[in-house]
Amino acid sequence: MEEELKKVEAQPTPAPEPPLASAPKDVAEEKAALPPPPGAAADESKALAVVEAEKVPETVAKKPSGGSIDRDIVLANLEKEKSLSFVRAWEDSEKDKAENKAQKRLSTVTAWENTRKAAIEAKLRSKEEQLEKKKAQYAEKMKNQIGLLHKQADEKRALIQAERGQELLKAEETAAKYRATGGIPKKFLGCF
Repeated sequence: MEEELKKVEAQPTPAPEPPLASAPKDVAEEKAALPPPPGAAADESKALAVVEAEKVPETVAKKPSGGSIDRDIVLANLEKEKSLSFVRAWEDSEKDKAENKAQKRLSTVTAWENTRKAAIEAKLRSKEEQLEKKKAQYAEKMKNQIGLLHKQADEKRALIQAERGQELLKAEETAAKYRATGGIPKKFLGCF
């Protein structure tokens, strides 16, 4: 501990910080008018060494007994910490604003995507319904065509059956005629 005090005493004293713009005018004038007392630098360095050794923030450390300059330094440090805390608060506020803005924009994009997807899915469902209707209509049309073909085939079968019956009847009548007359059919011999 003593070694640290000797090191601190051997170091040159730092120049007092310039007054901040928000410091009162009489404090700034007091700093410029009064030079530091000869023992104030040693007292200040001892106090700084004690503060650094204990690792206590400067604002919590005991005020050195060096007069108005020490008070001005403490006030300047407090003012500096105050402005730094304002800067930190502003920075946090700006970061929060940026985060909220990004979240809002992301939710807008998500909502836009969901509405577009819903519209496309609705369009797909309507097209599927239209295709199902067309498929049903086409199936019904094909069934009607099959029924019509079946009807036409039945008509043709009936016509063929009727013609066969007529030809059989004609053949029987012609055969009966040939039997009655005792003649031979001419077409039969013409085949050979």
